[in-house]
Amino acid sequence: MNAVIEVKDLVKEYMIAKKGRGLRGSIRSLLMPKKTKVCAVDGISFSIAAGEIVGYIGPNGAGKSTTIKMLTGILHPTSGSVRVCGISPQEDRKAVVGKLGVVFGQRTQLYWDLRLGESFELLRRIYQIDKAAYEASLAVLSDVLKLDEFIDTPVRQLSLGQRMRGDLAAAMLHEPSVLFLDEPTIGLDADAKHAIRGFIKEMNRERGLTVILTTHDLDDVEQLCSRLVVVNHGRVVEDGPIDAIIAKLTPHRLLVAELERPCEDLDLDHPAATIVRQEGLKVWYQFEKSRITAAELIADLSGKLPIRDLSVKEPDIEDAIREVYKTT
Repeated sequence: MNAVIEVKDLVKEYMIAKKGRGLRGSIRSLLMPKKTKVCAVDGISFSIAAGEIVGYIGPNGAGKSTTIKMLTGILHPTSGSVRVCGISPQEDRKAVVGKLGVVFGQRTQLYWDLRLGESFELLRRIYQIDKAAYEASLAVLSDVLKLDEFIDTPVRQLSLGQRMRGDLAAAMLHEPSVLFLDEPTIGLDADAKHAIRGFIKEMNRERGLTVILTTHDLDDVEQLCSRLVVVNHGRVVEDGPIDAIIAKLTPHRLLVAELERPCEDLDLDHPAATIVRQEGLKVWYQFEKSRITAAELIADLSGKLPIRDLSVKEPDIEDAIREVYKTT
């Protein structure tokens, strides 16, 4: 599949003024500011193929937002290159904007005092969308996002979930090739999150939409993304299929044993399994997947302890991300 987004050796540096301490220091730094170089993005490279849904995640201050701003042409890189749909956002931002849809969970592109439908009409004129194409696109979006229920409501009166659905429709009116989503489900209830995720999957399936998702909600990542790009300190620290990253970073599984009665000797003789937690009659054993299987561990436990119930917990995306943040 062809790369829709290509990022190579991307660097973004800022100069920030360092404030002095105390009154004299503050006056001195105001008159003769000392500047410090900060590298927000430090040599990032990756490519994204058409139709991929990629989670672009990392802790606060990792460089996610700075990268997205360079991909959309808002910021210019200090060095390196970006191409979106074969176009440089820095050289021809207008052409790139026509290929992109952007949704920021904490900011809206809708017009506060207009009805939602009027906001859409204004965006139609800004993007210069043909009337027939606009009406056809809006009909599809209204059907998937259930916009008819509130399309005549002023934006300021919409609930957070309704506004987010409106923002998604606004971002898709001109049928972009790429959709950037920044915390699209922040603050939403379970039903609204389900609707948003369903819409993203539908647009990806029906239109081949390429999606880049930045979020701290790992449920979004798990339900939508097949691939993760993890950044920290301005660098890519992991890039690959979610399952492969989980397998690489979380070599352990957990077996939870519930006992019939208290026992003094709970330890196992196998060096690959250790007790990591105990609450009453429940005991959590952590074991290395490469050295012992769950079946072997269960057989050992069953021969030694009075077992009432057993369950095995597989590592998940949250476990893997926790390991990334520990080591970077």
